Amino acid sequence: MTVLDIVDSCAYGTMSRNSKAYDQKFKENVINYVLEHPEEKYTALGNKFGVHPTTIAGWMKQYRSNDNQVIVRGSGNYASDEAKEIAKLKKELKDTKDALEVLKKAIGIMGK
Repeated sequence: MTVLDIVDSCAYGTMSRNSKAYDQKFKENVINYVLEHPEEKYTALGNKFGVHPTTIAGWMKQYRSNDNQVIVRGSGNYASDEAKEIAKLKKELKDTKDALEVLKKAIGIMGK
């Protein structure tokens, strides 16, 4: 598989702050390319695939620490509906805590 084939296989959706969620097949292709070409630096690979070198390094670290499996985050990556619900509730809790901190600061400013 060539670099162009891998880049053409890229399927991603736009997320917040210009972040991209790459699909599992694209990650697998990039990881396989990295494994087949260990002499290439992540900077050069990042330029080839349009992925930040730090992202590629993170994928490789995850791959090696998860028994050589590609991990893809996202709504379809939960072990069960319960795990998905827990993740949703954790996010809601974080958002609520953040809002509470903003309100506390606003009250502190108005009280002065």
